[in-house]
Amino acid sequence: MIRYTNLVRSFGATRALNGLNLEVRTGEIFGLLGPNGAGKSTLINLTAGLLSPDEGEVSIGGNPAGPGGGSRSMLGVAPQALALYDELTAEENLRFFGGLYHLAGRDLSGRVDWTLDFAGLADRRKDRVKTFSGGMKRRLNLAVALIHDPETILLDEPTVGVDPQSRNAIFDSIEKLHRGGRTIVYTTHYMEEAERLCDRVGIIDHGKLLALGTVEDLVGEYGGRSAVVVQTGGRETRIPTDDPVAEMIRLKQERRVRGLRLESPTLESVFLNLTGRHLRD
Repeated sequence: MIRYTNLVRSFGATRALNGLNLEVRTGEIFGLLGPNGAGKSTLINLTAGLLSPDEGEVSIGGNPAGPGGGSRSMLGVAPQALALYDELTAEENLRFFGGLYHLAGRDLSGRVDWTLDFAGLADRRKDRVKTFSGGMKRRLNLAVALIHDPETILLDEPTVGVDPQSRNAIFDSIEKLHRGGRTIVYTTHYMEEAERLCDRVGIIDHGKLLALGTVEDLVGEYGGRSAVVVQTGGRETRIPTDDPVAEMIRLKQERRVRGLRLESPTLESVFLNLTGRHLRD
């Protein structure tokens, strides 16, 4: 659905994207992970047509990204910085943005009703956005991205600053969109979100794609070894091993062990091994 070919974008002396090649498949949730400054936001902005590449191409459904390329009607964007008007009601926000996509009359009213119900905000449709909680604003931000029924949706940190209940509601909404065949690009700082939601994950840093695959495949290839953590005499010792069960049996036989626990490779360890940094660095 989305193809990035030899993509280069610089800001002055800083090269945000450096020859990136990537394909996002139709109907998948594709997770994009990277530390701050890795190039994620630049990639999202290029996809949305808010920036133009210095070199290379971005296409969506075979159409060039950007003005005049025919891709904008296929694309819905929920940016990290909320794109809402606080003085308008939820319904007025949706009607305004729907009008930008040339929706009108019964078609617009139907889409407004659907998106409000989808976001769980139908009972607040007449309330001004400034009265909403952070989680409600995030859900309305998603609703705005869906007002024109796009095939492809860009979600840039969609759960930043929300409470656990709203986060779970957003997860449920994304999974419904996935079951409906939508293609979703999902950037996040939370590993557990990528593990729960994403069919595949791409890890980028310094504008380059470092690894690509399912979470299971990435952990198997880049996660490193398991480790047994043994507690003896008030201290902990971490012992890497390829056979944690045998190692735990050996430790119990050879030492006075107060406690044992197993640390398995995770997406976090994959990220650290590939970039040398934690996700929020």
